[in-house]
Amino acid sequence: MAAKKPEQVLVEQWRDMLALHARTQCELDRALHQHGLCASDFEVLDVLAEARAVDGTCSYRVQEISERVHLTQSALSRLVARLEKDGLVERGMCPEDRRGVKVALTPKGRSLHGEVLPVQREVLTRMLAGHSAT
Repeated sequence: MAAKKPEQVLVEQWRDMLALHARTQCELDRALHQHGLCASDFEVLDVLAEARAVDGTCSYRVQEISERVHLTQSALSRLVARLEKDGLVERGMCPEDRRGVKVALTPKGRSLHGEVLPVQREVLTRMLAGHSAT
């Protein structure tokens, strides 16, 4: 059997990564659906739960969130609006830049994040075990 060309190996690695991502995303959506969330919802809650500004506030500008999650600005805006409607986040004006919008977890959002965090981490552990980046 002929050896694979380096380019062919790269393409196969890329496709394997895409397949792993798709399988993991589907599994996350399935597990989180029981809690009224999808994987993208959880990612935003998770980013906000990790937020701790120098002044002690726990919020991010929408632009900062979009840099951490892989969503377009418009998709993220719709997602944040839905999370706000569900009482999980709140939006407010950015004091430093009145055109900016800050997003923060509400107590309900923080509670749900804490409840769902082990579910999400279990799925990641199960799906990504043995698939570490090289």
